[in-house]
Amino acid sequence: MESNYQQAFAELEMGVHAALETYSNVHRGSGHFSMVTTRLFEKAREIVLDHSGLDKRRHVVIFCTPLREKTIRSLLKGNACTSLSSEEIGLPLGIRALVAEKKALPKGIPFQSGGGNTKLVSPGWVIWAEAPDRFEAGTPAVINVIAFAKALLLMKKYGKNVFRGGTVGSMTAEEILGADEWPDLKGHELLKKLRETMIGRNVTVPAITGPVSYVNLDNAASTPALLPAWEAYRKALRLPPPARTEIVSRVRAVCAELLGAPPDEYDLVFTSNTTEGINLAAGIMGRESPEQEESVTVNTLLEHNSNDLPWRSVANSSIIRLPVDDDGFINTGELERVLSDHNRDGKHGPRRVRLVAVSGASNVLGTFNDLEEISTIVHEYGANLLVDAAQLVAHRKVGMKATGIDCLSFCAHKAYAPFGAGVLVMRKGLMKISGDELRMISSSGEENSSGIAALGKALLLLQRVGFDCISEEEESLTRKALVRMSGIPGVRIYGVKDPGSPRIHRKGPVIPFFVKGRMPYVVARELAGQGGIGIRNGCHCAHLLVKHLLRVPPSLEKFQWIIAHIMPGVVFPGLARISMGLGNTTEDIDRLTLILQRFSGSGRNPDDQDVKSVPASDMKKLMKDFTESAVRRVYFT
Repeated sequence: MESNYQQAFAELEMGVHAALETYSNVHRGSGHFSMVTTRLFEKAREIVLDHSGLDKRRHVVIFCTPLREKTIRSLLKGNACTSLSSEEIGLPLGIRALVAEKKALPKGIPFQSGGGNTKLVSPGWVIWAEAPDRFEAGTPAVINVIAFAKALLLMKKYGKNVFRGGTVGSMTAEEILGADEWPDLKGHELLKKLRETMIGRNVTVPAITGPVSYVNLDNAASTPALLPAWEAYRKALRLPPPARTEIVSRVRAVCAELLGAPPDEYDLVFTSNTTEGINLAAGIMGRESPEQEESVTVNTLLEHNSNDLPWRSVANSSIIRLPVDDDGFINTGELERVLSDHNRDGKHGPRRVRLVAVSGASNVLGTFNDLEEISTIVHEYGANLLVDAAQLVAHRKVGMKATGIDCLSFCAHKAYAPFGAGVLVMRKGLMKISGDELRMISSSGEENSSGIAALGKALLLLQRVGFDCISEEEESLTRKALVRMSGIPGVRIYGVKDPGSPRIHRKGPVIPFFVKGRMPYVVARELAGQGGIGIRNGCHCAHLLVKHLLRVPPSLEKFQWIIAHIMPGVVFPGLARISMGLGNTTEDIDRLTLILQRFSGSGRNPDDQDVKSVPASDMKKLMKDFTESAVRRVYFT
């Protein structure tokens, strides 16, 4: 019935919006929002298992794209799985929930690798996560998964076909992408409005001293949703298939323009995240090495696991990792030496560097690589350049053609549209795959047309704000944070730390740090407990870089390998990290500074005299109560 259709969609939108109000990345965060999002994500697995009616003790739920589902099914032993599809229930989310027997899951190296599906990484070995994380490389489409689980609950209430056959609006792609409350605003004025209306900005969370407004300093993990991006998403959810095709086509053009990648010179496909894009690129480009040659991929110590691990699995290929200095900058002279030795002078026999794969910006140090200089060197010696742009696209202007970038991957969830879309762009002639393969890859990504709509709207807004304005705002916040944090006894900052350094212009709003005498997870817990501040701690899916910064010797790496096998739950040293975005203000830095000063005992005032370290048990209960309340609000109201 029409009324059921309208009511089900209204309840679905309410639930998803509630999830966005406390959205962060899953599993590895420390603040209230990460705890809630992780619980919502794991609760979605329970809902899928309940819906399937299968034994929870014997089965596990793996959330994946249509493309990944096909591959996982081909690897499973026998017919040991079933799946639920968002497409089959009438929602364009691009979600597959694969319910598999635990004992049937394949062992060994997962078919896609990157962030999230490892426990520990060294240059020569990897300890992989257990299922389901092992098969969910990269940040999952968390909000889409939550929407999918909520839809399953609503289908029980209103009928299995409730999301099909209702009256659908006739909005065009241009109307969805062009509509917002501030069509005439741009620059700082538009940024102010976006900040004021950012979803989750004014949420109150429990702290040990009483309720406080949440401060999100974990933007490098995942960004909150811009309100107009959410509006585009929810409108696109109801579109009929022809209109979904139209919006995918329009957003493809938006991406090409933003990236400076003319459609007649570059191929662009939608994926689920950066990790999937790089894995696809590795699979495609890894086929190109002539039989008489050994292909070499050059990347750096700076890389996220997603731009390291996929290249380890390329057949007949090896990796050379360039060192970086302590600020996180590549020695381009060393890059040129490696390329000339291999490709011009033939000093290494049949080994040839075919690809240089670098991050556009470091998720740990915030370093922006000089891609133009790197590109010039790479092409002089006949190689191609791939850029992991996950941390770049929302912060700096990208010009693929002008810079000479041959391949690039990025994701929407780090660009204020956390709805599961990603983009892979390759110079024409590099995507040497069959038509059937291309159609399979394209259809998998395009099934999430609602997430693609949100990405398109977010990118259009970033363009209107302007990257000069964005970099100015971010650099100002970064300078203030560096000044305030560096004055606190016991706080050690890594990377560029001098706000007066000429390198500050090549640093994004990311600051890793260590507090003397406190493990990073304790620092993160107390920032959350005392100040309602969400940050990230650990190795940030960049194990090689963090161990380099902490001066972990090879002997200790081997010891870590032993400990990780004997005691899987052990927490290894890492770094705390703050990362700022468009929603942050100087007041957020003030609160961060206040809590860090409490750690060191400096800067106390009479109001602070009763503030002590957060008892883990007390904070755990506060977090649990807040989390369970949020879960009920999303799934059961």
